[in-house]
Amino acid sequence: MAALHSFLVVDPAAKEPIYRQIYQRIKMAIADGVLAPGERLPSLRGLASDLNVARGTVEAAYGLLSGEGYIENSQQGGTRVSRRLNMAKSAEIPKPILEAPRHAGMPLPSSQLLPFQLGAPALDAFPLGQWNRLLSQCARQTRREELSHPAPQGYPALREALAGYLHISRGIRCAAHQIFIAAGYRSVLSLIANALLNRGDEVWLEEPCFPFPWHVLQDFGVNTVPIPVDEQGLCVEKGVRNHAQARAALVTPAHQSPLGLGLSLPRRMQLLAWAQRQQSWIIEDDYDGEFHYQGHPLPALKSLDQLDRVLYVGTFSKVLFPGLRIAYVVVPESLLPQFHQTMRTYPCVCPTLMQATTAQFIYSGQFYRHLKKMRSLYAQRRLWLAQALQRQTRYRLTTELQAGGMHLLVRLPECFDDALVEREARVQGLALEALSVWYHGTENPPHGLILGFTNVESEAMAQNWVELLLNVLARCSPVAGER
Repeated sequence: MAALHSFLVVDPAAKEPIYRQIYQRIKMAIADGVLAPGERLPSLRGLASDLNVARGTVEAAYGLLSGEGYIENSQQGGTRVSRRLNMAKSAEIPKPILEAPRHAGMPLPSSQLLPFQLGAPALDAFPLGQWNRLLSQCARQTRREELSHPAPQGYPALREALAGYLHISRGIRCAAHQIFIAAGYRSVLSLIANALLNRGDEVWLEEPCFPFPWHVLQDFGVNTVPIPVDEQGLCVEKGVRNHAQARAALVTPAHQSPLGLGLSLPRRMQLLAWAQRQQSWIIEDDYDGEFHYQGHPLPALKSLDQLDRVLYVGTFSKVLFPGLRIAYVVVPESLLPQFHQTMRTYPCVCPTLMQATTAQFIYSGQFYRHLKKMRSLYAQRRLWLAQALQRQTRYRLTTELQAGGMHLLVRLPECFDDALVEREARVQGLALEALSVWYHGTENPPHGLILGFTNVESEAMAQNWVELLLNVLARCSPVAGER
């Protein structure tokens, strides 16, 4: 049940009814071996609550599955995948082993979490005791051959676990052999650049965008091209009109970084059509797609990729903890030879023990329970900070609440220089970031502040952080009394 509960993605805007989407997704998961015979499914009430749909919708989907023999009900055992199924198809795919296998912002100079720090998960809520138990269990079961260099493509059990998780959670159908694991986001970008890009190639980047990938790609001699973002996300038409021959586009479709907007369905289809027409590639950075607080979470762009033009990038830094240093990329089948060749020079260097523990964290169900807990926790912490900002009356600050993400965007009065505010905030021990710095090709970019909220532990702490921010703004105000 852990592999499915609260992670089945539905699209209310799709033509297909939601009960049919639920039916099809569970049916595919059973056929692919992600859900094994005898595995328990969520209750009608539980799944309906997590998907924010009527109980009757889930009941209709379960009715279809039961009628076709995919699931069975028992008074004591609940709803389970039928044990009588012929799983010949899924037997071709290695099943996850449920037992422990034997085998934002720019980094700050200090490991201490600072107020408003971006991209830092709520470490106070991480289940460290459970993690340490799994870590100890995996360490005790380490074999001598695992003391050698890590598998170049990444730990096999972790890649299997990720394939199952991405299928259910993000709607991505991929096999373990398509997943490459690397030591953090920078390593993944470097792997992609070495395998896919040549010096002088053009790559679309969103305008504004997180400065980190901009600098990483430029270090490889790539021409980074800023493409504007509006309320529907990336302006694909402008990219096609001015830079149609670009080799790739790096996008954040779930929550545009930093504006927090989702890439609309028409824009998604335009982007996929451009990639197919030009034989270009789309790099989907799903940096915080799991954290959605309003309505239904958007499926990954990769889930719409019928022609295999999308490379999907994910990381555990924001969903678990940054010190883990594990990121990954799902590679289209046609690019596998290039990536294997690149891996000979740039193999995975993540410690095997950490990869094994992460795999077991997923298989045990702890990962799914942790993410569900974090969504609820972050929704509350976001509300605390937003309310504290709205209650202050010293400055005209506009807080933009998007449907998801791990930060708030606050617009400043025109009299403020947000870069100056950021510098002063750093001096005062605050880790906020200036919005204008995230623009790379816009003259006179808009000013604002990007504030992380994930480590706001109480309403009182939110109020205290806002007071610290107001003191910084007072130091940076160009004219006394101008608000």
